[in-house]
Amino acid sequence: MTYGVFEPLLEERSYDVTEIEGAVPEGLRGSLYRNGPGRWQVGTTLLDCIFDGDGMVSRFTFDQGRITFRNRYLDTPQYRAKRRWRAGVGTSTGIPMPPANTANTSLSFHAGDLMALWEGGKPTRIDPDTLETYGLHDFGGRLKGLGMWSAHPRFDPATGEMFNFGLKFLPTPGFHCYKTDREGRTSRIASVRVKGLPWTHDFGLTERHLVFVLGPATPNVGQILRGRSAVSALHYRPEQPTRFLLVPRDGGEPRIAEHAATMGTHITNAYEDGTDTVVEVVRYPDFTLLKADLRNFRERFHLTRPNSLARYRITPTRVIEEQLTDHPCELPQFDWRRSTRRHRYSYLSGCHASEGLFDAVLRVDHETEEVASHVLGDCVGEPVFVPRAPDSAEDDGWLLCVVYREADHRSGLAILDARSLDLLATAWLPHHIPYGFHGIFTERLPGS
Repeated sequence: MTYGVFEPLLEERSYDVTEIEGAVPEGLRGSLYRNGPGRWQVGTTLLDCIFDGDGMVSRFTFDQGRITFRNRYLDTPQYRAKRRWRAGVGTSTGIPMPPANTANTSLSFHAGDLMALWEGGKPTRIDPDTLETYGLHDFGGRLKGLGMWSAHPRFDPATGEMFNFGLKFLPTPGFHCYKTDREGRTSRIASVRVKGLPWTHDFGLTERHLVFVLGPATPNVGQILRGRSAVSALHYRPEQPTRFLLVPRDGGEPRIAEHAATMGTHITNAYEDGTDTVVEVVRYPDFTLLKADLRNFRERFHLTRPNSLARYRITPTRVIEEQLTDHPCELPQFDWRRSTRRHRYSYLSGCHASEGLFDAVLRVDHETEEVASHVLGDCVGEPVFVPRAPDSAEDDGWLLCVVYREADHRSGLAILDARSLDLLATAWLPHHIPYGFHGIFTERLPGS
């Protein structure tokens, strides 16, 4: 079958949402920004990987029960050209060149800057009100050359600092690790050499460490520069171990601990527990299936099988694995106020059907081990947690996620009670939003 949620949305729109089922919570005020590909084609050429599409930011704004919507493409050089020397990272021209920065994966809002992120290059700074693209951001020259900046920065709520990493290839392969203070001043805190340079998309942050889960999949850089999809150029070697890399925030010596092969994609949270470091991650025991889904997303999308949510405890002598749920899941979220500390609740997109897209929101209670779910529709996006108040309890708030209904070929924004998973309201749009990746919520309203 083919999925309508992967059809392009070519129009940029701005309007009040008028079709709302249920009641928008009175205390919900602010903006939900989301990022993802708006189209997976250049002219009549179809791109061959889900990661290759042109970035499109959408924003839902909540103010006194009113919801407004706006979407806009990231005005990158690739988008402006309409035709590219290479379409995304999946079409070869025979001319070696780095992949196109499509700015299509996630967002961050820090020190007054809203940025669209893509892990193969510098972030793209955009206007939080108009969604106009300002251009690439290099943090005052701190990101040099390709300036790779991960799509998943982490924040320490105690210090107000933002941490991130970027891949480096020369003179030795590894990671640059960065810290950005409350005012936006960025410094490199570590440069770590990593043998084989395994693909990694995310990391965790504790009070003492940056935590990386390095599965045994390595990119062939030469193939990528010759035009192969980054996913196609990944080579999985299950005979090799997964490495857990702990990089001290204070610049101390990194530590590596090994475990049997597994692939981790998205990390929920990480924290210290005495002498142990704990990290929670969505794991894939079979990377081959994941790789096929990312390439054949229009007709086959089984990312949710056979993955699961797992916790890894890195002790001074070994790594202990614990499966937290057998529900297929992805796109984990939690209360970001608990970042770097033990959290009780994780929220994920999940799947109840035997095949197809995510169709539900999951809530995992790590204290009781209870897993609750709410089936919402044909496609359910990442559930972003919004606390009811700055000092409210960890589960006292709302979950915001985009849902897609195939029969009507349109999308809506679902608002759920984070504690009960009751559906409070759905704001239906007159059109669909193509399948997106990650979002953030800020209390800031446009123009404020």
